[in-house]
Amino acid sequence: MNLLVVLDALLAERHVSRAAIRLNKSQPAVSHALARLRALFDDPLLVRHGGRLEPTVRALEIAPQLAEALAHMRQLIGSLPFDPARARHVFRLAMSDYAALVLLPQLTAVLRRQAPNVDLIVSQTSREVMMAQAVDGEIDLALGVFPTLAEDLRTSLLFEEHFACLADCASLGGETTMDLSTYLQRPHILVSLRGDTGNEIDLALSAIGHKRRIALALPHWSAAPGLVAGTDLVLTVARRILPRDEKAGELAIFPPPFAIPPFAFRQIWHRRRDGDPAHRWLRDLIAGVLAPSTAAPPPCDA
Repeated sequence: MNLLVVLDALLAERHVSRAAIRLNKSQPAVSHALARLRALFDDPLLVRHGGRLEPTVRALEIAPQLAEALAHMRQLIGSLPFDPARARHVFRLAMSDYAALVLLPQLTAVLRRQAPNVDLIVSQTSREVMMAQAVDGEIDLALGVFPTLAEDLRTSLLFEEHFACLADCASLGGETTMDLSTYLQRPHILVSLRGDTGNEIDLALSAIGHKRRIALALPHWSAAPGLVAGTDLVLTVARRILPRDEKAGELAIFPPPFAIPPFAFRQIWHRRRDGDPAHRWLRDLIAGVLAPSTAAPPPCDA
């Protein structure tokens, strides 16, 4: 049965490394299983053509019966609950540092309490590569902003994110907010992987005929809030990464003085993972961790 599961993964992925990732096995273990399968069926089953493994005629004859048999087995196994307290499992997630900031502290704490033998491997890459990795089976889940999805990908909305501004309270002269004129006069911090102005904030400003001065552009969401204190800089970013525990009188958090469309933050996965009880448990856990609303920011000292 274990060999047949490997053959099913190889027929689906047409690639030893991707089949290994899908099965949570090492590449040598899958290669060894393929050698045993070839001996068992007295057929090469998969032959290398370019960068892929192509099924032989015998493998194509086996595939429908194999898929049907394993579907019955998965239906039976899928009816069994996933026990996070006892299970040993490795999940591979892809996300930006924004997603890591808003998700990982809480998710890690919950996993250590509820599922101490469940491990995470987290990677960071572009949106397009994340989708390709999900399709290829290299990751279990990707988290981020995905306006369009590749074929065979599933998605669930985790939350809708809004923007807010951060400024040094002392630089506001006793105010707790900022009008558009003052906002445009200030120098700004931009968080952008490419350092350009093709982002939601500057596009929204451009739509009303304005442009701001970017005094500092950097790709790190986590570092940006710490650069505001003691300066005249303004940071406009996703609300959830802004500090919630700053001492009153140091930093002010306030709404932007113009409309910026919110963005949808999602988790995506390949449809092959739909019926996996462990995968479904993780998706539900992530949705639950991110469900609480954002706390209100502390006010500046009067």
